[in-house]
Formats: sequence, structure tokens, C-alpha cells
Amino acid sequence: MTEQHYYEFGYHPSPGEVRSWERSLEVLVGDLEDAGLGRVEMLIEYRLPLTSKRADVILCGRHPATGESSYVVVELKQWTKANVLSGTDDVVLLDGVAERLHPVEQVSRYCTHLADFLATLGGSTDQLAGVAYLHNATDTAIRTLWEMPETQTGRLFTGQRRSEFLTFLKSRISAASGTEAADQLLNSAVRPSKQLMALAADEVQRREQFVLLDEQQIAYSKVMRAVQDATRSNTKRVVAVVGGPGSGKSVIALSLLGELSRQGRTAVHATGSSAFTKTLRKIAGARAPRVQKMFTYYNNFINSEPNDLEVLICDEAHRIRETSTNRFTRALDRTGRPQVEELIDAARVPVFLLDEDQVVKPSERGSVEEIERAARRMGCEFECVRLDGQFRCGGSSAYDHWVRRLLGLEPGGPVVWEGDDAFDVTLDEAPSAIEQKLEQMLESGYSARIVAGYCWKWSTPETGEPLADDIVIGDWKRPWNNPKPTKHGDAPGRELWATDPAGFHQIGCVYTAQGFEYDYGAVIFGPDFVWRSGHWEARPEFNFDNQVKKADHAAFDRAIRNTYKVLLTRGMRGMRIYSTDPETQEMLRTLVSARDDA
Repeated sequence: MTEQHYYEFGYHPSPGEVRSWERSLEVLVGDLEDAGLGRVEMLIEYRLPLTSKRADVILCGRHPATGESSYVVVELKQWTKANVLSGTDDVVLLDGVAERLHPVEQVSRYCTHLADFLATLGGSTDQLAGVAYLHNATDTAIRTLWEMPETQTGRLFTGQRRSEFLTFLKSRISAASGTEAADQLLNSAVRPSKQLMALAADEVQRREQFVLLDEQQIAYSKVMRAVQDATRSNTKRVVAVVGGPGSGKSVIALSLLGELSRQGRTAVHATGSSAFTKTLRKIAGARAPRVQKMFTYYNNFINSEPNDLEVLICDEAHRIRETSTNRFTRALDRTGRPQVEELIDAARVPVFLLDEDQVVKPSERGSVEEIERAARRMGCEFECVRLDGQFRCGGSSAYDHWVRRLLGLEPGGPVVWEGDDAFDVTLDEAPSAIEQKLEQMLESGYSARIVAGYCWKWSTPETGEPLADDIVIGDWKRPWNNPKPTKHGDAPGRELWATDPAGFHQIGCVYTAQGFEYDYGAVIFGPDFVWRSGHWEARPEFNFDNQVKKADHAAFDRAIRNTYKVLLTRGMRGMRIYSTDPETQEMLRTLVSARDDA
């Protein structure tokens, strides 16, 4: 199993995982043999479609009454003591310390996810059963866990109830061979079910903020026509939608997902950003959590079948990487194939929404040229739609142009900010002044965030301790945003930094700010990008982003300019600016008025 784990996922299992197999799988195998189910197929550490989550075991066989394929999803727990956390229905306190999702809720959600995405199940859980098996526990040691109602996809058994567990298994699976049932599951196409698409259509299209304007509507219509044309002519079409910050790319993406789902077409939304995807899940699936599963990541299409989906909506496509390979990639899939080819392969109409000036890592390959080359190479028709509207930064195209000139992303050099009634730009003389002014904005009901170049080390959060004040500028000290996905003290998890009000008290970086917007923003230029003798100098020795600083100097220079461009274009109403470098601050002073009022 350890060898197969390395083969499947590309890394060795932890000692704890091996111990778990040794202790739990032996128990389950013994139970199956005692129940006369020795011919059942066991899918161990089964990866759920389009996620990195894994079910401990799926038992595959034939239903004793109908003869149809039947599956039992089993979550194996070595728990000996657990109770429901006070004030919750589905959170469990394990051994009085660790918080975990109730195992019955966990396995039930796994069953729903399988039904939602495996075509062989047809969107139904009828062929599925789910059990949480706490084989080391007694009934009394987990007495409050029994309060959760029992369903077909969520049942609880303890070691004390082993005989009931065996009876249940025999009610769902016969003694016949489970090979065919297992093959059906393993070979199933992966696509959202009709029920899930109907839910997505209802949820997404009810939201009033997904209103398309001007070029957005034109781009949306072109994509819908491409889908219709590809269906009629039985061809593949690749569409790129290109626009600057706030031009409405994500509004188009969500509108497409809603309309395609309403039409019954199989569509999925994907990004390369954990923070962006999790926030979209929260927004688009606020009332219907199942909809959240239609938002996934680029590297989940590494081994998908060609044209499994009708449409794959790739948002933030400038974050497409060279390959999908990471430490979780199984050896068989380490082909070195470009990620863009995998995404094109996955759907009849792949749609890429991108801003080429937001590539902030040398490993990112999201450009129109790269996408078009891959499309032509794969024999696909290609179309590019450009959005000219500016909906972020107060709709100020003047500010967007000014930022591009400032950073050398457009020719001509920096120019004086002449002002725009739609957007406020201010130079501050200290980060404390920035914070004070933005706090006033917060008190007035606006949203605000401070971000900085990646020029300070990032401490690992200590349990029970506040986040360390890693960013030190004179006597002003503040922490980076929480690097963990879960809350730490009062700090929200990293994915929610830009949207949780508590995020204001930490300083964000490009990876937590990219893709988001707030009313008022502030950018602290660090010593990695300074003005010297009439030009910018990119200095990797002052940067702590190992993914960027190790690149050659030209690649670092481009990435750092794009990084500050992303940071400077997150605000909707105004932006405050400050540089830790005196010479750079003086140059900025010649372009922007330093003011005491916002």
C-alpha cells in the first residue's frame, strides 16, 4: 500500500497514515470476511472527483435484492472518545481538544459529492450508502454523536455494535464479486449532475450583482455562441476573454456558469487560486452549499477524460502554471504535459478569462499567446475577446493608465497624477498615517485593506500566541495575513483575508489580494522595487518570495512590476501609497500630492 500510495500521489504516506491503515483496514477486512463478503472490491484512499479529498474506503459489490452495483463509503475512525461541540450540530470535539466535522456528516457529504459528479451514478445516491465506523469506541464514549439523525448516506457504528455493522453491510452488498461495480466507478466520466446544475442555475442567476454591462455582455454572448457552434459542428472551440483589473471577468464567468447550468450543459468553474475559489464558493453557494462543488482548481484536470465537460470556465487564467505537477501528483501523471493543454482537453469549449499583467510568478504561463499556441497545436479553433471597460478603481481608466505608466508596463515613463473625481490617490509619509486614514474609512462603513511587497519574512503562527509582527517599519509593526486556511486568534484564514472585516488588522500580500477588491486600499512598496537614477530597479535580494526571487533577473523584474500592479488596482474608490525607500518615496512625491485628508 505504501508503494501504491507513492505511485498514485507521488509522495510517501506519513507514519501516522500507515499506522491508521494497519489498525483500521485489518479490522474492516476481518469484518468483511466474517460477513461472508470476501469478494467485495475495496477502493482504498479513493480521491473524490475534482477535489483533493479522499474517502478512506469504498466497498464495491452487488445489491442483494436488485443485483445492481452497490457501494458503501466507509470512514474509518480510531477515535475512542468524542462529543458534539456545545452550540453546534455537526462539529465534534475529539479527545476534548481537536475540532472535527461529525463523521456521519462527513461521509454523507462524500456520498452526495460522488452522486453529483460521477456520471455512472446519474446524480442519485440510490446506489450509495455511507457509514462512519468508530471501531475502537464504545457507545457511551461518543454518546452525543448519536444525536445526529441516521440516513442512508450517513450511519454511525462503534466496535460495540459490530454485529449491527455486519448486518448492515449484508443488506447493501451480496457475496458476489464486486469487480464489475468497482470498474464502473473507476471508469466513470466526471461531470456535474443535472440536479446540481439546476441548483447552480437557480443560485447564481438570483444574484443581482451578476449584471453584465457593455463589453461584458458582448463577451458573454460570444462565449454562448461558441458553445452552440461547437455543439452543432461537433468541433472544439477555445475562447480567451482578456481584460484589466475590475473589467468584469469574474462576473462574466459566474453568469456563464449560471446560464449554461440552466440550459443543462455540463460546466465547471476553475481557478489557480485557493483564496479566490473559496471566496467564490462562499458567494455563489451561500444558500446552496452543494453549488460550491462546481468551483475547483486547474490541477484537478490532470487526468480527466477528453471533453468530459461541455464548458470549462478558467477564471484568473493568468495563473495557469507550466504543469499541474506537485507533490500530490501520482507518478503515472507526471508527464510534464503543459497545464493549458490539460484544461483545453477537458472540455469541448474551454473559456479562459485573464489579465496578462497579473502574472506574478515566473512559473505562471497564462497569456493569450500561450493559450492560442496550445489551441492551434491541438487542432482547435481559437477566438479572443477583449474587454475595454474599467469597473474596478471607481471605473477610472485614467488611474489604470497611470499605474501602468508608473510601473513601466506602458511606454513613456511615470506621469503626474492629474486627479479623477471617480478615484482618490494619495501619498502618505508613514504607514501609521495610512492605517489611521483607512480606519476612518472603516468607521464610515467602507471596506479597506493594506498590502505590501513580499519584503519581510513570514513567521509560522504559534498555537495560543497572536500572529508575529513580521512587518517592521520604524516603530510601526504589523503581522502579515494569517498563512493558515483556518482562523488564528482574531485573524481570519488566508482565503478570507480580503473579505472578512477582521482582515484589516493584518497586512496582505499579492496572493491573498489578487482577484479581490475593497473600497479603499493602500500599498507599501518595499525595498525589492526602488527608483534609482530615473528608472526602476528590481532587487531580488530584498524579496522573500522563494517562488519568484530564484528566477532570472528579467523574469523577476517582470513579476515584481506585475505584483505591484495587482496590489495597486484592488481599490474601488481610492488608493494610498507609501515606499520604505526614501529615494523612491521622493520620486512618488513628485507624482502624487501628499495629503492629510482622505
